Amino acid sequence: MTSVSELHEIFASQKAAFGQQGAPSLDERRAHLGALAQLVVANRSRIRAAMSADFAVHPELFTDLIEVLGVAGRAAYAAEQLAQWAAPQEREADPGLFGSARAAISYQPKGVVGNIVPWNFPFDLSLGPLVEMLAAGNRAIIKPSEFTPACGELLKDMIAATFDPDHVAVVTGELELATAFAAVRWDHLLYTGSPEVGRKVAVAAAQNLVPVTLELGGKNPAIVNEDSVDAETVGQILGAKMIKNGQMCITVDYCLVPRAKMQEFVDLAHKHVVERTPGYSTTADCTGIISERHLDRLTGLLEEAGKKDGQVVSLEPDAKIDRSTRQMPISLVVDPSDDLALMREEIFGPILPIKPYDSVDEALAYVNAGERPLALYVFSKDNSVADYVLDRTTSGGACVNSCALQGALPSLGFGGIGQSGSGRHHGIEGFREFSNPRGVVRRGENDLVEALLPPYGPLAEAVVTAALNGPQD
Repeated sequence: MTSVSELHEIFASQKAAFGQQGAPSLDERRAHLGALAQLVVANRSRIRAAMSADFAVHPELFTDLIEVLGVAGRAAYAAEQLAQWAAPQEREADPGLFGSARAAISYQPKGVVGNIVPWNFPFDLSLGPLVEMLAAGNRAIIKPSEFTPACGELLKDMIAATFDPDHVAVVTGELELATAFAAVRWDHLLYTGSPEVGRKVAVAAAQNLVPVTLELGGKNPAIVNEDSVDAETVGQILGAKMIKNGQMCITVDYCLVPRAKMQEFVDLAHKHVVERTPGYSTTADCTGIISERHLDRLTGLLEEAGKKDGQVVSLEPDAKIDRSTRQMPISLVVDPSDDLALMREEIFGPILPIKPYDSVDEALAYVNAGERPLALYVFSKDNSVADYVLDRTTSGGACVNSCALQGALPSLGFGGIGQSGSGRHHGIEGFREFSNPRGVVRRGENDLVEALLPPYGPLAEAVVTAALNGPQD
């Protein structure tokens, strides 16, 4: 465990190094990104083992896809795009007043950036944002979740073997360290997690006027149009829900389905599980729930729904929860009342509520009555319907006829809005998030800059008169 005093020592070391060495060159940044890509590829087997240790069961190929290749691909993309991202952005300067002056936005690193990482994607959400932090020329300190100790220790070991501690470091600890971490006077702070904790992080950061990127969660809806209640749509929705067994911030949290097609949707869901994922909850593809406490919370959500008016439908009728692996079968809750906890809280597990609607406008009103979600999904074979839904809703990201792809593209800015977060990482948006966009003016010749300086006399009056009268016909 890292002590609070050690955290402050590492932070002070990085601040001093940044002050002494300044911004690294683009070639140096590319080298850093290459080292980052190499460390995940070289440690692939160790990453697999750590994920399995913390989750009890975790699909090895999914670990490869997201925690290894996702990070490596993101680093390679940033290295490829870096020169374009970092190039100064020219701005207009009125030659009548400013003569031959040049104006531009110049992107410079902010300095030392903190990253508080959640437990569900321990490497992707620690090293992924590190890509844009390093691309922007920053130094960084990463705080992994205490719920994934094996991943945290491996991350600490990999980073220490690859980067100097005054450049990138990992600190591990529980509540005391997390509380202290949020209160450090960072140049920027990234937090990924729940809105409840996000509020506390934002308040702590505000005491030091630290800019914060918040990647939070919420109730992500999937709106299914009447023309798309079919096997393909149901397969996309259930497939996304089965990723990490629902423990993903951009998974589908609930579905809105035409009332007349509710039973058809349920039947298609049964068929999908029987034909495509038989015995899913007993296989190595079913991620274990992260902790006993979280597993108990999920079973409590189902028990409450079963006691009230929600119809609980197990898609694996004979399947049971395996407490030794914390694997839990997937269930639908058909037409649950809105006062149930599973309709008020982000579920973060293998439970999918299905709500009926009678018109698209009714479905939109239902979504818009809640907080703005991190993700929104619409399924329709009619592009005009999909556009209608997108135009009349607001969310951090969205997909048409699929789920979660917006989080997989290294080129696409990722983040929330309102209760689901603020700010972006991934791609050029991430580079700019962790950069200071400094406006720079280089004075030229033949200007009227003296008109702006006291004492104000004929030159200033001439400028004002010319501006008010405008060009003459």
